[in-house]
Amino acid sequence: MKKIRPVVFFLLLLTSCNNPDKDAKENKSDNDLDAARNFLEAALKGDYKLAARYMVQDSTNIGYLDVTERRYNRMDVDEKRNLRNASLRFYDPLLQNDSTTITVFSNSYKNDKDTLKIVKQDGQWLVDLKYLFEHDLDTSLNKPVIDTIHK
Repeated sequence: MKKIRPVVFFLLLLTSCNNPDKDAKENKSDNDLDAARNFLEAALKGDYKLAARYMVQDSTNIGYLDVTERRYNRMDVDEKRNLRNASLRFYDPLLQNDSTTITVFSNSYKNDKDTLKIVKQDGQWLVDLKYLFEHDLDTSLNKPVIDTIHK
């Protein structure tokens, strides 16, 4: 039996570890809840490059993710550690059909409920951050304006 030379062994090991098909499969979500969980876990850990892989790729979403990453980078060390160690909680979805889910979530550190839209695009479930950032804008337009100066 021939011995495998160390260089050949190293090359075999390197090519087996760097399999783009395997990486692509690992970055896909099996369902809507899986997409939300993958995205949020990456964001809580501060891995925004990974989080972006679970997100709809358009300029608005990329901009919102960039804003979120900058905000995360300004946090102190303790707050980042608390977010990394936080667990996620998911509640009953507000909307769920075959291509869109609006899910309610919180994390154990902040414990504030918020919503996230997950859409199915080209057979893949992805997070659409626009809903998270913009859904309150619609309701704020319907609120009455209170004039506190002239009372």
